[in-house]
Amino acid sequence: MGAILTNITEIFANSGWAQIFLVQDGWKYAVMLAVACVLLYLAIVKQFEPLLLLPIGFGMLMTNLPLDGIFHIEIFLNETNHINWEMLGNSGGLADYIYLGVKLGIYPPLIFLGIGTMTDFTPLIARPSSLLLGAAAQLGIFFTFIGARLLGFTGPEAASIGIIGGADGPTAIYTTTRLAPHLLGSIAVAAYCYMALVPVIQPPIMRFLTTEKERQVIMDTPRQVSKTEKILFPIVVTIIVSLTLPDAAILVGCLMMGNLMKESGVVERITKTAGNELMNIITIFLGFSVGCTTNASTFLTLQTVEIIVLGVVAFGVGTAGGVLLGKVMCALTHGKINPLIGSAGVSAVPMAARVSQKVGQEYNPRNYLLMHAMGPNVAGVIGSAVAAGILINIFG
Repeated sequence: MGAILTNITEIFANSGWAQIFLVQDGWKYAVMLAVACVLLYLAIVKQFEPLLLLPIGFGMLMTNLPLDGIFHIEIFLNETNHINWEMLGNSGGLADYIYLGVKLGIYPPLIFLGIGTMTDFTPLIARPSSLLLGAAAQLGIFFTFIGARLLGFTGPEAASIGIIGGADGPTAIYTTTRLAPHLLGSIAVAAYCYMALVPVIQPPIMRFLTTEKERQVIMDTPRQVSKTEKILFPIVVTIIVSLTLPDAAILVGCLMMGNLMKESGVVERITKTAGNELMNIITIFLGFSVGCTTNASTFLTLQTVEIIVLGVVAFGVGTAGGVLLGKVMCALTHGKINPLIGSAGVSAVPMAARVSQKVGQEYNPRNYLLMHAMGPNVAGVIGSAVAAGILINIFG
């Protein structure tokens, strides 16, 4: 009997349960497991960005189960901030190898490729002024960057936090991996949670900054866009952006290549693959591996709380920037532009455009803003990638 009890005691002492209940900081594992379950609840029950929050939440769950050794953060975060290839070869596991796609900047551009195959730039081409609204919505990125610097974050850290305001998860992950990889878990969770909360965050700001008369403005139908224009657009944008800002070339280039594949109509098979199978596979790998970086030691810090607060600021200021420029354009065009479409300048496609449509119809049931709002919305995708390129150029 004594031998059996001894064996049981040894099994318990070598288990994860002992790490949680007997080790001094074991409570942190319990907290992280609870946070992971909250993310899984939001993804499954509330359906908040489930395609990424579910794998992120499960990755967080797995990496915070003590002693499972599924992910070795020390391979990637060390004194040199470079991959320790020797350690990876000796002790690396599946999650470590999957994370290489994040660390080496492979997954976000491939997701942009898939997004490009599903993006219609027609509203932006029909009304080029939408590009200004997309640019104005990036105000949240740079405003939050300044706020983060005032809170004591370094330049690269502040840049990574600010990019949350672009409402573009892959861009936030790509920028953070390049500039502040130790903050990746916190920034990714904040970015995707707030993207899911766009319908909650934006409407109060939109109502506060616009008058009832402005919200009722009915916009004219956009002009017809030719197929030639649709084909030339991704080519021209890639050339201009890449020559002007080389650090944004890979994100914008992949986005535009995907769009060119779609609009040209000559590579239907690989267009479907890029927008479906490839994007789905990369989404699983990206979400799970990013979730694995959220271990207790790096996530449960005051910095994480500050990042979450700054994320709300970034979204709010970005929305306000787009709406305020929309008001200016409304005045300059003598009431032909509805300022509500400016809120869609954040690149949460197509959720932000749907919010513009919903708020507009609350005040005028005959108002159909969705197509008009898609212009600033897709412009925001380009704008966030350009903003990321600027920040990487400065701090990379």
